[in-house]
Amino acid sequence: MSLSQVRVTFPDGSHREYPAGVVLAAVARDAGRPDALAVRVNGTVRDLTARLEQDAQVEPLTFEQPEGREVYWHSSSHLMAQAVKQLFPEAKLAIGPPIEQGFYYDIDIGRPFTPEDLGRIEARMRQLAAADQPIERVELPREEALRMYEEMGEKYKVELLRQDIPDLQVSFYRQDGFSDMCRGPHLPRTGLIKAIKLLSTGGAYWRGDEHREMLSRIYGITFPREEQLDDFLHQLEEAKRRDHRRLGRELRLFAFAEELGQGLPVWLPRGAAIRRVLEDYIVKLEVSRGYLHVYAPDLASVELYKISGHWHYFRDNMYPPMKVDNEELVLKPMNCPHHFMIFKHEQRSYRDLPVRIAELGRMYRYEKSGTLTGLHRVRSMTLNDAHIFCRPDQVKSEFAAVVGLIRDVYRDFSIADYRLDLSLHDPADRQYYHHDEELWMTAESLLREVLIELDLPHTVVLGGANFYGPKLDVQVRTAAGKEETLSTVQLDFLLPRRFELEYIGEDGRAHRPVVIHRAIISTMERMMAFLIEHFAGEFPVWLAPEQARVLPIADRHLPYAQQVRDELAALGLRVEVDDSNERVSYKVRRGQMDHVPYMLIVGDKEAAAGAVAVRSRSQGDLGPMPVPQFEERITQDIAAKS
Repeated sequence: MSLSQVRVTFPDGSHREYPAGVVLAAVARDAGRPDALAVRVNGTVRDLTARLEQDAQVEPLTFEQPEGREVYWHSSSHLMAQAVKQLFPEAKLAIGPPIEQGFYYDIDIGRPFTPEDLGRIEARMRQLAAADQPIERVELPREEALRMYEEMGEKYKVELLRQDIPDLQVSFYRQDGFSDMCRGPHLPRTGLIKAIKLLSTGGAYWRGDEHREMLSRIYGITFPREEQLDDFLHQLEEAKRRDHRRLGRELRLFAFAEELGQGLPVWLPRGAAIRRVLEDYIVKLEVSRGYLHVYAPDLASVELYKISGHWHYFRDNMYPPMKVDNEELVLKPMNCPHHFMIFKHEQRSYRDLPVRIAELGRMYRYEKSGTLTGLHRVRSMTLNDAHIFCRPDQVKSEFAAVVGLIRDVYRDFSIADYRLDLSLHDPADRQYYHHDEELWMTAESLLREVLIELDLPHTVVLGGANFYGPKLDVQVRTAAGKEETLSTVQLDFLLPRRFELEYIGEDGRAHRPVVIHRAIISTMERMMAFLIEHFAGEFPVWLAPEQARVLPIADRHLPYAQQVRDELAALGLRVEVDDSNERVSYKVRRGQMDHVPYMLIVGDKEAAAGAVAVRSRSQGDLGPMPVPQFEERITQDIAAKS
C-alpha cells in the first residue's frame, strides 16, 4: 500500500483504501450511510468534516445511535444559543450540553424567560436551521480566546476558560458569525436540524452552587423528521399521565413530608398493601429456589466498609459516621458486607455450596437534593438483595439461574421492553477500579462465556462495572421513554479475597468462593415507581391495593355489603365497602378514579339472592352473579396474575 493511502476498516469487517486526508463524510457515504451525522474513528467520535490521515476503524453514526443523537442535540443547543444572542444581545451564555432526551442551555438575561420568549426563540431557530449554515470548527490560542470573551463580556465563558480548560489551543464551532467554545463534534450544517420544539424553562444555579448566580435554563428537543417530534410529544403527554408522583398522590400510595426530611418517603396504607404483595411474592419465589432469607442491622462499623472498599470508593454517598462508645458506626449503604459476615460465621464445605443468602435489606444513601425524584431516587430504600456464594465450577449455572429468575419475574409483571448491558471495567481508570487486571480478565471472560452460552444479545458498556467486578444490567424502558436499571447480576472475585471467605474443598484444603451479587426487582421504592407508571395506576388484580369494592345502593344494604366484604376478606382478598351517603353512580365513578379492578353493587335483589352485580374495570358490567362465582373468578385472576 502506498504511503499516501489509508486503510479503512468498516463495522462489517470489510476494508477500503483512500487517499490520505480523505474527508470522513465521503467515507460514511461509501459505507452506505449518507445520513451519518458524525463518525467514530478508532473509538473516538469525530466531525464529518474531519480528515483521515492514517489507517483506522471507522463507524458512521446516525440519529438512531446514542452518539449520533448526542451530536445532533449538541449542535441544536448551539443553534438555540445563536437564536438567543440574536434576539437578546445582552444575554450571557454559560453551558449547553446534550442530555438523554434533547438538550438545554443555561443563559443569563437578568430575568426568567417567558413563554412568549420561548416562542420567539423557537421561531428564530427554525429560520436559522432553514438557512442551512455550514458549521465550522476553528481553533484559537487560549489567551486569544480569553481576550475575545472578556471583550464580549461573556463572564461565564471566561470563568470556564480560566478554571476548567488548561489547553493551549481552544476549539470553537462557528455558524454564520456566531461561535461557541466547544470540544465537539458537531453536525456539518444547521439544515440537518428539522423538527424543533422548546419544552420548558426554569432556574439553575451557576455550577450548581446555590451561592452563585441564578441562570435561566431552556430545555429543547429536535429531530430529523416531524413525525419523530410528534411521537416524542405524544410520549411526553403519556409520561405526564403516568407520572408516579402524581398518581401516587391521587391514589394515596405514598407521601413525603418536610418534617421527615428530603428523600424519605412514607408508604400510605394502600401503597403498603402493594409493597406487602411485592415482598411476599419475591420472598416466596426466592425461597422456592433455594435462597435463605436473613435480617441484618441497619448499622455497621466503618471498619466493615473499609475492608470491602466501599469506604474508599463510595464514601460520598454514605452518611457520616456516628461515634458510639468506642466505635464509629455508619448507616448501611449496601448489604453485601453483612451477608459476607453471615457466610463467614460458620465453616463451609464444598458440599454446602452454593449458599444463597437473600434479604429485603434496608439501606441509606446520601443523594444530593437536586437528584431526588419521587420514589425513583430516595435516601432510604429497601433492596431485593441476594448474594450467592459458589464454587468456580458453579458460577455459570448459578448465573444462568439468576437470568432465568429475572425472566420469570418480568413475565409475571408484564415487562417486555428491556435490554441487557454487559458492564465492564475501564483499564484506563486507575482511580475507581481495583488494579488486579488478571482478576478482571478472569471475571469478564467468564461473564462473556455465560452470555454466549445462554445466547443473550447484549450491549457492552466499557466503564460501567462496579469497582469490584463486572455485571449484567437489565435496562427497562419507563413510561417517560427513559431507560433505567431494574435488575443487576454482578460477578465478584475481589471481595471474597478481602473478607478472607473460605470453604473446605474436596481435597481438604481451604478455597476461595466466588460471589454473585444480584437484585431482581431493584428497591421496593424504585419498583413501585416503575409499576405505577408501567400500569398507569391500573394495577392487575393480584397487585391492586384494593381488589374489589362493595357499593351498597342504600343504607339498608350496608349490612349485606359488609357481609360480602367479610366473606371475601376471609379468603385473603383486599376488599373495602363504600359506606358513604353518595348515589351509587357517584360511588362507581369514585371506584373508577381509584382504579379498583372490581366493583360489586348490592341492592335488594342481590341481598335476597346472595349475589353481587359485578362491574369490571376493564370489561364493564358483567351482570349479577352468586358470591361464590365471583370468588372463583377473582381468585383465578390472582392466580394467573392477570
